[in-house]
Amino acid sequence: MPNGLAYPIIYVRGFAGGTSGIDTATDDPFYGFNDGATHVRVNGDGNPQFYQFEGPLVRLMEDEDYRVPVHGNQHAYLNQSAGGSQPRTSVWIYRFYDQAADTFGAAAVSYDLPTAARNLLAFVQLVLAKTDFTGQDGNPGDKKVWLVAHSMGGLICRSMIQKMCPDDGIAPGDLVDKLFTYATPHNGIDFGIFGLNIGVPQIAPFDAQIFNRKVMYQYLTPAAELGRAPGMPDGWDAHVITGLDPSRVFCLIGTNAADYGAVSKAVGPKSDGLVQIDNAYVRGASRAFVHRSHSGRYGEVSSEEGYQNLRRFLFGTRKATARLVNATLPAATSAGVLDVWQAEVSVSIRGLPVLIDDQRAAHYCPVELGKVAGASVPSGAPAPSDDAVTPGTGPAVGSGGPPLTTVFLLDPARARQLQRENLQPGAFSPRCRYALQLKVIHLQEQHGLFTWQNHLEGTPEWADTLIVDVGPDDDDGAEHVWAAWEVDISKVTSVPDPIVHTPLAPDAPGSLSFTIPLPSAGKQLLGARAAIVLNVELLA
Repeated sequence: MPNGLAYPIIYVRGFAGGTSGIDTATDDPFYGFNDGATHVRVNGDGNPQFYQFEGPLVRLMEDEDYRVPVHGNQHAYLNQSAGGSQPRTSVWIYRFYDQAADTFGAAAVSYDLPTAARNLLAFVQLVLAKTDFTGQDGNPGDKKVWLVAHSMGGLICRSMIQKMCPDDGIAPGDLVDKLFTYATPHNGIDFGIFGLNIGVPQIAPFDAQIFNRKVMYQYLTPAAELGRAPGMPDGWDAHVITGLDPSRVFCLIGTNAADYGAVSKAVGPKSDGLVQIDNAYVRGASRAFVHRSHSGRYGEVSSEEGYQNLRRFLFGTRKATARLVNATLPAATSAGVLDVWQAEVSVSIRGLPVLIDDQRAAHYCPVELGKVAGASVPSGAPAPSDDAVTPGTGPAVGSGGPPLTTVFLLDPARARQLQRENLQPGAFSPRCRYALQLKVIHLQEQHGLFTWQNHLEGTPEWADTLIVDVGPDDDDGAEHVWAAWEVDISKVTSVPDPIVHTPLAPDAPGSLSFTIPLPSAGKQLLGARAAIVLNVELLA
């Protein structure tokens, strides 16, 4: 790694199915973390284009100077290594499926998720014991790991964190610094049947019952609590992670069901083909939506979008959160009609051909700006918890509502060393540039159905792009934030750098919170006080 803090990465793969799938999985030395791709879908338009993504394993080696010690058998190599002999910039593959394969000459042992979780705890402790955590200052640093998991692998990690650690009297935060999950069914797997979501049964082929919520309760709950409530209590929420601060968790959510295969027909379009969007996150965790499928040619792990989110979450030094504040939704447009307001949000980074967050109605994941607005809202109806703006014509309170998007930023001072921020030689800028594309969409419902009488498909009520630069000033070298709406930029957006001459003034001296008023068209729709608040948090 060029500079900064790093921890050993342990990768935990996803569900392989029956014996044939397990045999195939174990044939791969790196359990799929080495998978790359040659197809990319820009903006999810469905037209494949050639783009060579090397895979997250190679990219970590290239970008962050990580190494992958193998020596014939990673686990055996760790066991025979001296304590504190391994670099902290190492990737370790947790090969929990090997004993369940029948290709190594021994009888296969049935796979069991709780056993995999308990053995993961032992593997984490082994990695910690063998790693040299001495800091650049020569002092011993924190002994922790980063867990990176795909699909079911995230549930193995959560079982270790939520059950195995407490059962052994271990604080999970003493072992795990961060958890990143690709396409994990944090709330189980459901199938859409006749408009209903039907969960995986408690008895299922290939041990798929591990995705049933009642079974999940058993392996996500400490033994002491199971003693008090052996059965899943009413109201238990699998979305809630315990033992690890959810701010240390990132959930990558796929929205491309079409490219996954036949099973996507049963799961439904609001999914990555296997995991429904509403089941793919942990409450309070950072998240990003990408138009990728659960796995395969357009899978999340083997995607540039997935890697860029992973890299920024692990190595980012700043966390930028954008919220829509003080917005007032227009009054009802017609008597007896419910007005539905949504926002589409996309985030792009200079130098990358993909969107790292892509929330669109067409992908079943827009941001709700109040379920309905106007006179048709029932008196005293509470705002849904996931809305960014309160229903009706009242303004949102303060910075209320969830963020439109959260982006982890790499340290601008490292930009000269990082090829992926600036792909063209000689085109270096010391500042990182991000673009927040925002559209506000209006739909109408009557008698429980959409009405299209006044509808213009594909035409937002308002749309613009906020371009943000973060980095040092050319004159004084101090770090600043610049921002401008595209409508206010007179040149091609790639020309001015920074995007405007004057940096933003913080909302309070010494703070990293900035209020950016909407452009005139946005104010006409959402009110004169409507603005984007950009909060930047410095990360330890």
